[in-house]
Formats: sequence, C-alpha cells, structure tokens
Amino acid sequence: MSIIEKKDFPPVIKGFESINRYWDKRHKVIAAKILPGEYYVTNQNEMVCTVLGSCVSACIRDSKVGIGGMNHFMLPLSEDGNWGGVNSVISTATRYGNYAMEHMINDILAHGGTRRNLEVKVFGGGKIMASMTDIGNKNIQFVQEYLAKEGLKITGEDLGDIYPRKVLYYPYTGRVLMKKIKDLHNDTIVKREKAYQHDLEKKPVEGDIELF
Repeated sequence: MSIIEKKDFPPVIKGFESINRYWDKRHKVIAAKILPGEYYVTNQNEMVCTVLGSCVSACIRDSKVGIGGMNHFMLPLSEDGNWGGVNSVISTATRYGNYAMEHMINDILAHGGTRRNLEVKVFGGGKIMASMTDIGNKNIQFVQEYLAKEGLKITGEDLGDIYPRKVLYYPYTGRVLMKKIKDLHNDTIVKREKAYQHDLEKKPVEGDIELF
C-alpha cells in the first residue's frame, strides 16, 4: 500500500475528531494513537495503538461486521487511597470503570455492532514500579469482573507482570500485536499515568450508562 496523505484519510466516526491519527510507515496503515483516558472506535481498516503501564486496554469488536475499538483506562483511587469505601454500594472506581467500558461498547453498538457478536481481548495491568501501589491488579480485577457480569467472553489476554506493553489492534480483523517493553529507558509512561491518576482524582464521577 502506498503512503496515504492525512488529507485523504477516511473520516472518523463523529466524536473522535480529537484522536491523533497518522500514517504508520512500518505497518503501512492509518493508525490512531490513544492516551490514558481515551478510547477510539472505527469502522475502517485502521490500527489503534497505545502503550500501557498499570492501565488496562479492552479491545472490542463485532466479529461479523468489523467495527470495533480500544480504550485505555485506570480506576481512580478514593481519598484514603483505596478503591471505594467498604460501605459504598457502587464505588467511585467501579462507576468510573463502568463508564470507561460502556461508552466504547455503546459506540460500537450504535454504529452497526451487535452485542452477541462482540469479541473481547484485554491487555495491561503491569506493576511497572515496585514502589507504586498495585493499581494494575485492581484494573485487571475490574475488567475481568465487568466482562463476566456483562456476559462478554474474553478471547485473548495478556495481563499483569512487571512490564509496560505496546499494543497494536486492528478492529476490522481482530488482529493484535503486543510487545512487552523490557528495557524502559525513560519514565515517560510512569509520568503519564501519574498525571492521569491526578486528573481522575479531580474529575466528577459520571452517572450510570445503560448498554443497548
């Protein structure tokens, strides 16, 4: 495939105009790069990529029509450093996790996907610094419990461990390329996730969202 100029990229689904898209020379495909707190859904033959530390990404698509996407999220800590109080019916963390998952799933369903055809793969949740609270494990627990509760089967996963991951996802075909970054030469990932966690502590909890 020859290089495609950005002006010739197919249009994005409404609402994803702010996501950074570029031509990936190595893989010869239009790529959308998502950062912590973002997600991207496409009905085109594109690649969605991200780098995960303790965050988790769910890669979800309709296996029949090829529409799908990837998110990148972390559960917020409560003020006492825990994931919701013991007396909370629905903790802040759970509500945020639901919000992160359901927005993406609803966009997939709203643009042609069917719930019974959804295929799910999950990645991330690494404990990339020994000194950090094991947020990654909590993220893993959440996404596994959420998907089980919603009756969505995980068809592929790579979770936990101590390494960051680079994930490349092709929603149209379901293909995933995943690489563990075992030589972390800088602290960009850690700084990015700490900044994201700080933002989560300040933002209001979103309301409940119903799946289609």
